[in-house]
Amino acid sequence: MATLTFLGATGTVTGSKYLLEAGNERLMIDCGLFQGDKELRLRNWSPLPVPPSSIQWLVLTHAHLDHIGYIPRLIKDGFRGQVLGSAATVDLAKIVLPDSGHLQEEDAAYANKKGFSKHAPALPLYTYEEAVKALESFRAIADSQALELSSHFALRFYYAGHILGARMIEVTVRENGASKKILFSGDLGRFPQLIIREPVVPDGADYMLLESTYGDRLHPRDDVGAHLAGIVESTAERGGTVLIPAFAVGRTQELLFLFRGLIEQGKMHGLPIHVDSPMAIDVTELYRRHREEHDLDTEALEKQGAKPFAPPDLHFDKSVEESKAVNEIRYPLVIISASGMATGGRVVHHLERCLPDHRNTILFVGFQAAGTRGQTIQSGAESVKMHGQPVRIRARIESLENLSAHADYDEILNWLRRFPKAPATTFLVHGEPRASESLREKIAQQLRWNVTIPAYLQKIAL
Repeated sequence: MATLTFLGATGTVTGSKYLLEAGNERLMIDCGLFQGDKELRLRNWSPLPVPPSSIQWLVLTHAHLDHIGYIPRLIKDGFRGQVLGSAATVDLAKIVLPDSGHLQEEDAAYANKKGFSKHAPALPLYTYEEAVKALESFRAIADSQALELSSHFALRFYYAGHILGARMIEVTVRENGASKKILFSGDLGRFPQLIIREPVVPDGADYMLLESTYGDRLHPRDDVGAHLAGIVESTAERGGTVLIPAFAVGRTQELLFLFRGLIEQGKMHGLPIHVDSPMAIDVTELYRRHREEHDLDTEALEKQGAKPFAPPDLHFDKSVEESKAVNEIRYPLVIISASGMATGGRVVHHLERCLPDHRNTILFVGFQAAGTRGQTIQSGAESVKMHGQPVRIRARIESLENLSAHADYDEILNWLRRFPKAPATTFLVHGEPRASESLREKIAQQLRWNVTIPAYLQKIAL
């Protein structure tokens, strides 16, 4: 009998991993890093419950680290199958994974230098070279038709509207003459979109794995541009810096798109805008290149000769020297730097400088998972630990939830209402417990669907 095992993104928004088994074959959907609390991060170091060598295929919903960041380790531990994703997802992975390996090596080296790790020596989960090697297993697949992997598995992709290349994955599982469709939503995007195409509604499924990141919240409906401009203008009046921890994939490009429009329309004064993330710089070029992902508004801008991701006075700081030089600037500016949850990368050094100064603003523009440095800062703490030392928080802390790349519960419910029929079971994943439970109640009450919240490592028969 075919089975589904939940290897991640249960009780948390990170670590997405799901395993389908039929016959003697195994197919994995997503292979992400756990992020957040120490208990979750330690799972990255635990052996996978099944031998990686026994998995034939890995299929990706999109290229965020909590969905692809464990792949080099999976391959290091014996996986020899194909890694399948949309063309844009494969291109993004070529940037994201080597960067992840590099950062992990850097963080381990810094921990060893400063002596604040409990491990001697501190080691990376995988290296830059191992991440580069992992990319040899990647293969881009077309969206237009179903892909037959074997007599047991077939795939179909649908636009998910989350980030460039993001797809829902419909897997048809066949065994002993029976056939079932399982839909993996991945991360479901917003309605409408700034840059990429909106989520579509598939024909239906027997089972659905549905994200619940914002299952207990609604996004603000106010003017996101006006709110963003107001935060920047008020910070500039104080002589401060606006530091935005932003995901290199998706959020940075949306910010550049918004800043360009605000400045060109005279709704915000032009300030130097520094993108201090080599990965975000490379990803922005991919957003320009993959026009098949763009919505109609973006296409219209490009036809008019506009550069959607290039506001005036934009600076791409790719080298370490350029990054350090930004910290020496004393006039008002905007810094966009990764990572989005402040778990690592260059943004940590900027936070160390900016947090103690009351003139500055730290602007969060995305979800901050429990246990992350970003969540600590956002929660109103008086200090936060960085590089083994507490850093006092005196800067203003702002949040702009309008830019979330995840649908809120109202958007999710409206999307579900468009399905021709309810799945036999809908599993809520990729959410904190309170958010998942809240969405479960809403779907059960309003739609009368059968909804359950799976546990970590739970295995079900299909």
